[in-house]
Amino acid sequence: MFDKIKGRLIVSCQALEDEPLHHPMIMAKMALAAKMGGAVAIRSNSAEDIIAIKKEVDLPVIGLYKKNYHDSDVFITPTKREVLALINSGCDMIAIDATHRKRPNGETLHTLVEFIHEHKKLAMADISTIDEALAAETLGFDCVSTTLSGYTPYSPQQEDPDYVLIGECVKKLSIPVIAEGRISDAEQLKKVLELNPFSVVIGSAITRPQLITERFVKVIEENHAHISTL
Repeated sequence: MFDKIKGRLIVSCQALEDEPLHHPMIMAKMALAAKMGGAVAIRSNSAEDIIAIKKEVDLPVIGLYKKNYHDSDVFITPTKREVLALINSGCDMIAIDATHRKRPNGETLHTLVEFIHEHKKLAMADISTIDEALAAETLGFDCVSTTLSGYTPYSPQQEDPDYVLIGECVKKLSIPVIAEGRISDAEQLKKVLELNPFSVVIGSAITRPQLITERFVKVIEENHAHISTL
């Protein structure tokens, strides 16, 4: 799988229950559109969506399972239960929250990584800081993704990609670094590529039309506001 994704684009095809495109068939067609555009892999949420995507395209899939638990802020593949569902979905790699936050049910990252590897799947660590990335490498993750920068209270809160984190990870880790998070346009992508990540994941800027629409609407409203002050 790493040979296939090196230096290429991975597209995240996700829609949560409160989003208009939430349906396995729609995500499968979104994955097909991504493939037609040149994506070499898909990142997707839930076993149902992954199964549908696997039927539609012959691309490797990075699976995750977003689930809320009352005793933890960990949201991306929090427990062994979600990992098992992903294993059974047929995905090629499993992404899990690898932040330093407390996990549900007292489970540990070490146990989850071992469980993933026991089932012959690759493990991706979604991290928010360089310390979490280094810890993930020590735990045996196969790669790290900068997905969660800005989603933990102790990581930078910014609208742009976390260029600093991507650069630090590339310099300090020996495992592949996947750049992901807040890459919204071609200029930001160019800046990310200058940092030499192993590959790049882009999601919302491609596959969440309501957010894409909001960006354009914001520009129009700001223009109206500027004209009204003249």
